[in-house]
Amino acid sequence: MGPTTLFAIATLIWGSTWLAITFQLGSVAPEASVVYRFALAAALLAGWCIITARSLRFSPRQHAWFAAQGTLLFGLNYLAVYKAELYIASGLVAVLFSLIVFLNLLGVRILFAVAINRRALLGAILGVSGVTLLFWREFGQHHGDALRGIAFAAGATVLASGGNLIAVRNQRHRIPLLPSVTWGMAYGALAIALVAAIEGTAWTFETTPGYVASLFYLAAFGSVIAFTAYLTLLGKIGAARAGYVGVAVPLVALLLSSVFEHYEWTLPALAGAAFCVMGNILVLLPQPADKG
Repeated sequence: MGPTTLFAIATLIWGSTWLAITFQLGSVAPEASVVYRFALAAALLAGWCIITARSLRFSPRQHAWFAAQGTLLFGLNYLAVYKAELYIASGLVAVLFSLIVFLNLLGVRILFAVAINRRALLGAILGVSGVTLLFWREFGQHHGDALRGIAFAAGATVLASGGNLIAVRNQRHRIPLLPSVTWGMAYGALAIALVAAIEGTAWTFETTPGYVASLFYLAAFGSVIAFTAYLTLLGKIGAARAGYVGVAVPLVALLLSSVFEHYEWTLPALAGAAFCVMGNILVLLPQPADKG
């Protein structure tokens, strides 16, 4: 497949997973749905690793890092995302989550001494300003449910950024990506299973077509196919250009939210979405030193 096809696959699938999550919200507790999703995704990825002769054997120390990454990135992060979508539109959660680009910048600056240039700083300011405008209506009306949704989405973004920083550490130690993601998803499912046990969550399951189909879509397409497409794209065109998937995903999510969740646009919301996109683009543009 060419870069355009790979870009479209990753963008459309990841952009639609935010809406697909809404079909998981109902009689089944979010904790149970997260466990089902990532246990299935881990099993599918493990099968793919075995078929493609990728080793899943690692040292206990590496497993400790996988557990930390999985708990943050695939466990607590997604539990917070599912809870956020109980209160606010999925497209809004996706846009707020795009602030992870800026949190990652701050994290690598603190932990790995990677410099932040002025353009990236401007991009971060635009992104935060955009999210503020996008949620201006919710802030102004002081809706308790909306504010809870915003808090969960913000928490998910921070947790996911922590998981990404551990992923950076793993990559710097040359740990193969797909096997590490496989173990991370397995540990993420285990972590939320422990949370569910502590909370006394009921382990129910919906056999409705909407729930079953969305579960399979999130696990197989959202976690395996889209991830494989993105990693292939990364190898073909490099991390900087492949990163623009992260710009396009919130736009797809907002479009789907407008159509299926009847999200009502206002002028501040439109301006906010534009600022978020511009901020992400500024951060992802190659540095002057990288040219030529």
